[in-house]
Amino acid sequence: MRLAVVIPASDDPPTLGRCLAALRAGKRRPDELIVQREPAGAGPAAARNAGAQRGAADVLVFVDSDVEVHADALARIEERFRLEPDLCGVFGSYDDEPAASGLTSRFRNLLHHHVHVSGAGEADTFWAGLGAVRRGDFEAVGGFDAETYREPSIEDIALGMKLRATGGRLRLDPAIRGRHLKAWTPLSMVRTDLWRRGVPWTRLLLGQRHRSGALNLGMRHRASAVGALALLVGLIGRRPRLALAALLSMTALNRDFYTLLARRGGPRLLIGGVALHVLHLLTAVASVPVAIVQHLGERGRPRAGVATNRSI
Repeated sequence: MRLAVVIPASDDPPTLGRCLAALRAGKRRPDELIVQREPAGAGPAAARNAGAQRGAADVLVFVDSDVEVHADALARIEERFRLEPDLCGVFGSYDDEPAASGLTSRFRNLLHHHVHVSGAGEADTFWAGLGAVRRGDFEAVGGFDAETYREPSIEDIALGMKLRATGGRLRLDPAIRGRHLKAWTPLSMVRTDLWRRGVPWTRLLLGQRHRSGALNLGMRHRASAVGALALLVGLIGRRPRLALAALLSMTALNRDFYTLLARRGGPRLLIGGVALHVLHLLTAVASVPVAIVQHLGERGRPRAGVATNRSI
């Protein structure tokens, strides 16, 4: 089995050197290592598609330029495909040791780690930060939707939905890990969660009329979002009982994640992480009406947002 690693690098990422060094130092090295720098400024969807066309390997392994893969990551990907010959794609997770030391960075990367570890198994989605797809399946669905997703967004989720729609099997294997090098701020987190994740994801689901319980669309996440909203209402309305009940319900629903925060960063990360988690959940809540307004406003237009995804 030959593996082609494709790294979108059209924005000249400063972390590219560390990403490449980790791949070259791994136990299982890429048979083809494709760094896609052209066209300059292209979004990751277009860059990945262009990089995939340059290779000839059986399996396309997509790695973001701000990820340091673990030494055994490619070996685990190869093993997973050998164990499951009918598997269409597999993806992994960030580890629990994010590179950036800031409070928001540690929270955001540990949240991703926790969600993926908790969602191990058969998947309805895909993640291109560290994920692999058989070339034939990738080409059969036309690759990433670079027309709809010209900037970093949910192009990998849309790809996963296309693969699943054709009967392809996807697996989340959190033993396939990489270290995330990205630094986050509260503002960058909210912007990403709202405009590059929440709104486009909701619009994709509206366009598909597709119900999904995958990863952070599961019932626990939805219940937590309701709890965060109730907490906000309780605080603004000076209703301490409501606020306390909401906080306790969120703690019960997310005790495993909050335990992880405490274990990795002590009381400071726990307290700050709970506050950031509330902000993250409220951002998810806010993305729903924004997406609905956009969806209704663009219905009937020949090219609008999720309309291009209705054939997925």
